[in-house]
Amino acid sequence: MNRITLFRGTRPLCFTALALGLAWALRGHFGHEQGAAWAGAVGSLALILISGRPDWQRKALPASLLGGIGWGVGGMMSYGLVVGYGRSGDFANVLYGLSMLAVIGGLYGFIGGGFLGLSLETEKDKKPDWPALLTQMVAGGLLVWGVLIYQWELWMTPPRSELWAACLGAAAGLAWYLQRNRFRRTLRIALWSALGAGFGFALGNFFQTLGAVSGWSFNWWNVMEFTLGACGGLGLAYGVYTQEWPESAEVSSRSGTLALLGLFIVLPLVNVWQAFSLEEFTQMAAGLNAVNAVQFAHAQYYLAVSGVILFAFAAWYAWRKSSTTSLFFLLTALYILLSHLKKGFFFLNDSLQLEQYVYWLLFFSLVLLYSSSRSKPSPLFAERERAGGVVVTAILVVALVLMAFISVVVSAGIAGGQRRF
Repeated sequence: MNRITLFRGTRPLCFTALALGLAWALRGHFGHEQGAAWAGAVGSLALILISGRPDWQRKALPASLLGGIGWGVGGMMSYGLVVGYGRSGDFANVLYGLSMLAVIGGLYGFIGGGFLGLSLETEKDKKPDWPALLTQMVAGGLLVWGVLIYQWELWMTPPRSELWAACLGAAAGLAWYLQRNRFRRTLRIALWSALGAGFGFALGNFFQTLGAVSGWSFNWWNVMEFTLGACGGLGLAYGVYTQEWPESAEVSSRSGTLALLGLFIVLPLVNVWQAFSLEEFTQMAAGLNAVNAVQFAHAQYYLAVSGVILFAFAAWYAWRKSSTTSLFFLLTALYILLSHLKKGFFFLNDSLQLEQYVYWLLFFSLVLLYSSSRSKPSPLFAERERAGGVVVTAILVVALVLMAFISVVVSAGIAGGQRRF
């Protein structure tokens, strides 16, 4: 295989990884389930767009919304203290912190990849029973959460929320459903997504430690979030593009309409409602010497809602024209613009917000990468031997231990470090 063919084959992986990495970095300004859902939807839509498959692109919006909901489930997990463990100065705490971040990231990826995979694997004669699946996931979540936390007291991050156990139970319920109902392709996607996102979270925290030690002024927390998303997107895309896929079932026009409303109206407005703060905007106005701080604060909400409505109309037009390309870039650009509003980027000339410029650099990198692509329907890697999951997992475990060792060598502990032991 020559180098040009290799590059064309890996371009879908790079595109999906870059898209989910950018979206997850943006998620850092919004947080929680709604922020993770938006990021997951962007990554899912990127994968469908770059696949070049007409059957997938016809269901791009419903599939992306499902993928986003799956990634959003993990948004209930608390990991602030776990990140702190990875920034402490002793090997045991650092290794524990990085390992638990791998667990949390893996749960994000497993459910997110699983939900998207189920949409892609849906055929005319093979459809998931969503009520049954969700019931089993909720039951599994409650059962595992109750046993691990309240019976065995296996706390990961006391005194913070231990809802990681509920996500673990939900993921177990999803895995059991996929195995019993022979959704083998989806199960493989979920496992590779979990592997990528899990390692990416640990690797990102390692980068955060190195960045803090370097003394360079940058938003290293955002680098950690980008790394989680990028590695998760890489695992997601690899799980999809290394398999044969049959023709996917059509979805109704009504499903497309509802998904359009969910992605471009409901999800953005929920993020604005939950993440924007009148108090923060009032303080920002005081720093800008605004004449009327309260009026300035309310104006940010008006601008955000107006932007959402404008982008929703543009998305509706793109959907009517069946332009998955426009839908993807509109959804991503809207996320960036709302991030600018939340951080006051349009009003503050603050060099500490360099990441806001980087978002557009990544966005236009996606434009260039897509415009130069010649995607073909999957599988794009059929002529290559697929990597063994067990071997890759073993390599990543060794890498995680090495990262913990290097962390304690280069740093005796940095700001925000916590101790579990």
